[in-house]
Amino acid sequence: MIVDGHNDLVLRMWRGDGPLHIDLATATTTGFAGGFFALWIPWGAPFVEHEPPYDVPLAEPVPRDDARRIALELADVFETLPVSVARSVADFAPGHITAIMHLEGAEPLAPDLSDLEQWYARGLRSLGIVWSRRNAFGEGVPFRFPSVPDTGPGLTAAGRDLVAACNRLGILVDVSHLNEAGFWDVARVTDSPIVATHSNAHALCASSRNLTDDQLDAVAATGGVVGVNFAVGFLRADGRQDPDTPLTEIVRHVNYLVDRMGIDHVAFGSDFDGATVPDVLGGVEGLPALLDALRSSGHDEVALAKLASGNWLRVLAETWHSVA
Repeated sequence: MIVDGHNDLVLRMWRGDGPLHIDLATATTTGFAGGFFALWIPWGAPFVEHEPPYDVPLAEPVPRDDARRIALELADVFETLPVSVARSVADFAPGHITAIMHLEGAEPLAPDLSDLEQWYARGLRSLGIVWSRRNAFGEGVPFRFPSVPDTGPGLTAAGRDLVAACNRLGILVDVSHLNEAGFWDVARVTDSPIVATHSNAHALCASSRNLTDDQLDAVAATGGVVGVNFAVGFLRADGRQDPDTPLTEIVRHVNYLVDRMGIDHVAFGSDFDGATVPDVLGGVEGLPALLDALRSSGHDEVALAKLASGNWLRVLAETWHSVA
């Protein structure tokens, strides 16, 4: 059974596009059992994958009224998918797709958090404080290569309150797309495991989106998890957006994270339907081949089960305290 840390299928469906990497009608035949389905607010100039070196400024902030309107439309699409909505770890099962509602960027939320419990009641169980742009809660990390993730100020007071409120309700807080100062603010505030749903090792690919060794150590110290992102620009040492990228690049990041953090703190965070992934992987149909590549690199069946689903299910059970 494979539980994945991030996909953008809902956005593609909202735009009227078909799936690029995840065909829900056949995905279970590959072992795919769902995971985090993002609600992401497209706004301003379209995001373009750049070739290195690059320095893409922070995206334009989204006005809250527009963010709320689009997020509600995305939630409507999410609810039409032929999946179960995850409210408990027990909802995940082999041969069945279960979707976690994940808000990628907290722009739709009121800064006073007066609507957070309404989103929770609708099914929100995971939240990224920012995408790669500013909002009322913090500042995202811009897309730069090469660059460290220390690119600006940390969380606002509202952002610190948001982390505490998510801890109280049992909503997972995702630090992907958050800059380094914001990451350390989360580490100071949270009483739940630190999680990056779709991020990689900065030591192997010097993208501002990837996590430094100190950040990886902090995630592991809290019992958290990093989901390895399959986007080629965050995998390759040269940062190139080259789909002719071998599976060994994903294996390289998995193995680095396992060596650094331990086997209990690494999982998959594909970014399917939202990024350029290796052609040899394709989409969910390539997940068995990835598991075979990891097996060939030395991981036994116990380790593979943790990477594929066990680590996500553990950290969700520890975070979703009110529903686990």
